[in-house]
Amino acid sequence: MQASRPVVEVVRLGLVSYQEALQLQQVYVNRHRSGPAHALLLCQHHPVYTTGIRHKPYPAPLLDGLRQLGADVHRTNRGGLITFHGPGQLVCYPVLNLSSFKKSVRWYVCELEKTIISVCSRFGITASTSPHTGVWVGDNKICAMGIHCGRYITSHGLALNCNTDMSWFSHIVPCGIEGKGVTSLSAELRRDVSVEETIPHLLDAFRDQFKCDLTDEQTPNPDPNRRGSSA
Repeated sequence: MQASRPVVEVVRLGLVSYQEALQLQQVYVNRHRSGPAHALLLCQHHPVYTTGIRHKPYPAPLLDGLRQLGADVHRTNRGGLITFHGPGQLVCYPVLNLSSFKKSVRWYVCELEKTIISVCSRFGITASTSPHTGVWVGDNKICAMGIHCGRYITSHGLALNCNTDMSWFSHIVPCGIEGKGVTSLSAELRRDVSVEETIPHLLDAFRDQFKCDLTDEQTPNPDPNRRGSSA
């Protein structure tokens, strides 16, 4: 008998603060305590610089300088170094129990990378992995990745540049990698590619790569009252 495919709920959060997204991720992580409750949280963030756990704390003057640009700054428990999130960037937080897929963090990261490579391919862009994290178009990173996994429950995820204001990246060394640049779908195609245009391609690629079924794909932003009652 063929095993059933995991079902993943698509949750469209719209434009939210980074702090709110962290809190919502924890809500969905907690749901897994009573059984599989896979979710794919999609959002954009207000301008924010985030730092990961693979680095000593950044100097306070550097972080203060970033705040003076009008961005928030957060230290997180994801992997990776410093990066930027902001409007025009499709941020995807898969909250999955890998027991329903494959209990391998390495496998999971590779599947995320393949998902984004597939998204880029659907736009006619040739993307690839490199010894560095994320997905790249040549020497320019188009998608940053940083995950957390506890007891095989995933959180954090990826950020794909669609029509992001790329000038925000000029104030940092993105992901701590010297001599490399950043790019976006819009920059590569030389036309405006919005987050809204990109989401259907991401959902199709995620479904194919993770061999799962998605629910509520056409549902707009979830009812905040419903979200709150499940916390």
